[in-house]
Amino acid sequence: MSNAAQVATGTLHTIDAFESAFIGQRTVQVWLPAGYSNAVKYSVLYMHDGQMLYDASTTWNGQEWGVDEIAGRLQAEGRVRPFIVVSVFNGGELRYPEYLPQKPWEALSANQQTALNTGGRQSIVSEKSIRSDKYLKFLVKELKPYIDNKYSVLADRDNTFVAGSSMGGLISLYALGEYPDVFGGAACMSTHWPGSSRPEWTVITDEFMRYLKNTVPAPGNHKLYFDYGDQTLDAVYPPMQQYADRIMQDKGYDQSNWLTVFDKGAAHTEKAWRARLHQPLLFLFGNDL
Repeated sequence: MSNAAQVATGTLHTIDAFESAFIGQRTVQVWLPAGYSNAVKYSVLYMHDGQMLYDASTTWNGQEWGVDEIAGRLQAEGRVRPFIVVSVFNGGELRYPEYLPQKPWEALSANQQTALNTGGRQSIVSEKSIRSDKYLKFLVKELKPYIDNKYSVLADRDNTFVAGSSMGGLISLYALGEYPDVFGGAACMSTHWPGSSRPEWTVITDEFMRYLKNTVPAPGNHKLYFDYGDQTLDAVYPPMQQYADRIMQDKGYDQSNWLTVFDKGAAHTEKAWRARLHQPLLFLFGNDL
């Protein structure tokens, strides 16, 4: 599998080994829309699982999000304000430790953490400490300053957003909660509320919900997008997302700053996320909102 992704529209800049004091080297890609100009100031969308976004011929499962096609089309049609996409490759075996929100994890007892570690891919947690706080420091303290300096972007909160799916949805929500002065909104697609490969194990889900309730920014200056399907792994999400939706309502969010989409029949795949990617992009960047 090569990192040399090709895009159908726009330009893709690849940094194969972006140096970080927090997470080591990481591949970063920056997508610029067609006609990108230094005379224009662009908003910025930071996305996780960067190796899955542009070119199915380079992904492990032959699927892609089609970010370039969808973001490019929406901008060409004038339906969204100009924005660029900064994507960070996941760290392979470090994906789970980097994407699992650290404060909810640390709120668990030692026995609960041990129980979550048993079996499946989550056993990696016992070997690699949860490091999502470090991952977010990399985004905010290293990557964002680099992007703000190198590209013609609007660096303020109202023009800086974060997005991801599954565990990437969790870390996007965590980014907004930890850095509400940096990120103006988050798109959390097929958010993996169970936090493990054992969906029936809900202890950490309870901590995620407590975190959402206690840290979601007050409505008015931020936007939150959620979605979910009901097939494959997404089949366990509906009651969890509905609980999160009640928290959003109780916090005073409304249709101007919060959107949850239920995609009936959709599975937990890049194909499904591609099919509805236009919705969070319109919600976060749309000119008609």
